[in-house]
Amino acid sequence: MGMHRRHFLAASALAPFHLVGAPSRTPQSHFSVHPFVEANPKAIFIKRTRVPHKMDEAAKLKEGINFARDVFVPTDGPGIPISHRVILKPNFTSVRNRRPHVENWGTGTDPQFYEGIIIGLKEIGLKKFYFLEANTFHSWNYRGLADINDRHGVEVNEPERRVRNFQEGYEMTWTKVPDPVVYTRIPHYAPVNEPDTWLLNVAKWKAHGMCMTLSTKNEQGLVVKPYVRFCPGWQMVTGAPEWMQPNIHREAEPRIKRYFANHVKLGYARYDSTHNLGPMHQEIWAHKTCDNAQTLKTGLAVIEGIYGRDGDGFGTGNDYLTNLVMFGKNKLRLDMIGMYLGGHEPGAVNLFRIAKERGLLDTFNPWEVPIYEWVDGKPVPRKLSDFERTPLKTYYLPKTGEPEYHLVNDPIDYDKVKV
Repeated sequence: MGMHRRHFLAASALAPFHLVGAPSRTPQSHFSVHPFVEANPKAIFIKRTRVPHKMDEAAKLKEGINFARDVFVPTDGPGIPISHRVILKPNFTSVRNRRPHVENWGTGTDPQFYEGIIIGLKEIGLKKFYFLEANTFHSWNYRGLADINDRHGVEVNEPERRVRNFQEGYEMTWTKVPDPVVYTRIPHYAPVNEPDTWLLNVAKWKAHGMCMTLSTKNEQGLVVKPYVRFCPGWQMVTGAPEWMQPNIHREAEPRIKRYFANHVKLGYARYDSTHNLGPMHQEIWAHKTCDNAQTLKTGLAVIEGIYGRDGDGFGTGNDYLTNLVMFGKNKLRLDMIGMYLGGHEPGAVNLFRIAKERGLLDTFNPWEVPIYEWVDGKPVPRKLSDFERTPLKTYYLPKTGEPEYHLVNDPIDYDKVKV
């Protein structure tokens, strides 16, 4: 395929950056996430970036390459064979307004940071990459993601499926949920969960109707439509199409109602909100999210916060230059830290309490998570209070009289509130 002028200009403008900085690394038979990260799966790591403006493409590309060089290590084994297929999951959302592009840039993972990571992974010998996403195919190139995938030979999925495709398993992988509440089986776009694959989750640091859409929610986009619809409440449980019902737990409705009644009794934060994306929607979303989290083995979860965003995740909201990248092996712990640094109290965001109740977390207290700052390629122990918080307001379960966009910072006494 010939190179379009736009591709050529982009490629030539960005090419020198993988020739500067750290020396290119000699590929070996395997690669791994940095051994310290692997040895500390309960810890979260925070790397400060140095991007002067959110639209500075060269600076963001360099940060992506440097991140990959810091965190992914060539090895002659053990580790992940470089013949594995790498599944890339950036956060990518459509934009629902007509503001200038620069004002909407924070609705998804930064494209140059994403491309920098691909360049860094290619340096250590990886060759097979997949970009998989259920949503809004029509706007995949809003930030140039389709061009980046073309340029690097990244395979992309076809998101639409017909009913018969689910019966035939066409380009999808079905996984049984070990401990289900809503879904007993979940279909993901192939090659998710196939042998010889490795999943890299590169989420965005942004507010959303579920408070913030971080790494755990980002993996929702790997689920084949219409199973991907976690947010519409009962409409996609009891009201889901008949052909989906065999993969929805027979006891889903009474179990969700029992959980919900118990959570109201326990005083879960904001469960008296009258908002249209209300407490039961949040309860169902959290259970579907916990079902999905159990089925996916994430190689590394990352939150790109070179710039963060408040608002609704789609069009309402503003970007803030924050220059942070957060990462770790445990996506729910990572999201707790992302929520806290976004101005929210994780104990008041009910996903984490539900995840602990269901045995997927051993704490929902962010102060119990070991924190390291990644400095010059090495982890340095830090306290959570060493990092500035950026208030990224959301419309999650507003209280009566509270502004629609607010912080979910209800005070939580973690010593008293146990699950």
